Amino acid sequence: MLSFPNAKINLGLNITEKRADGYHNLETIFYPINIKDAVEITDADITSCKIHGVDIPGDANDNLCFKAYQLIKKDFDIPAQQINLLKNIPVGAGLGGGSADCAFVIKLLNEKFSLGLSVERMEDYARQLGADCAFFIENKPVYAFNKGDEFEKCEIDLSAWFKVLVKPPVHVSTADAYAHVKPQKPLQSLKEIIHLHPTTWKYKVINDFEPSVFVKYPQIRQIKTSLYDAGATFALMSGSGSSVFALFSHPVKLPELEKNNLVFYGI
Repeated sequence: MLSFPNAKINLGLNITEKRADGYHNLETIFYPINIKDAVEITDADITSCKIHGVDIPGDANDNLCFKAYQLIKKDFDIPAQQINLLKNIPVGAGLGGGSADCAFVIKLLNEKFSLGLSVERMEDYARQLGADCAFFIENKPVYAFNKGDEFEKCEIDLSAWFKVLVKPPVHVSTADAYAHVKPQKPLQSLKEIIHLHPTTWKYKVINDFEPSVFVKYPQIRQIKTSLYDAGATFALMSGSGSSVFALFSHPVKLPELEKNNLVFYGI
């Protein structure tokens, strides 16, 4: 069985406080976009994971897809599976590619073996693999809070906007980004701001990771500046970086940004 896990962007990201358990509380809007991997599961003698396409550091059997299988296997007598993952979603870009892949494996296993798992049960499994993994079970825009693993529905539709994403050739460590961020309560919740018209977002919707990440990686700041110079209505770094997305009122081409970066159009 085959499926196509998609990436997400963060429409704003406020790190509100550091928790006693070492994690951080935050608020963000997860929004699905049209950049996709492919994941396939087939019956096998021994369960393993093979990765193709974009290189992922580390052992393939430490991949979240493999861990998703192991998680389901603990509770259900399912046979060994060969997991083939074709990576296209950039790694270390704040796009949630790994989280999407493992969530889609959970959905594939549920469907293939008729496990009868509810959305809530699949989300509970996904939460054990990472804070944003559960989002990809329903894969619809949500307001996310606490560790980023609790959701409220968010009625937002950006289909009328031409969306562009730029990924520079740098990898931002999520752990490093969190180490340098300064938690603070926002003056106004993102849940309220996000329902304003996108033409007002430039000075209202922020990503708390940007200040420290921009200091370490000035080329990411320059990408955001270039997107605004090209006429973007709104631009923001996604997650902890390194990708930057933008909303345009009409289709554009950005050849200057293509020279040193991956540029995805119409996402």
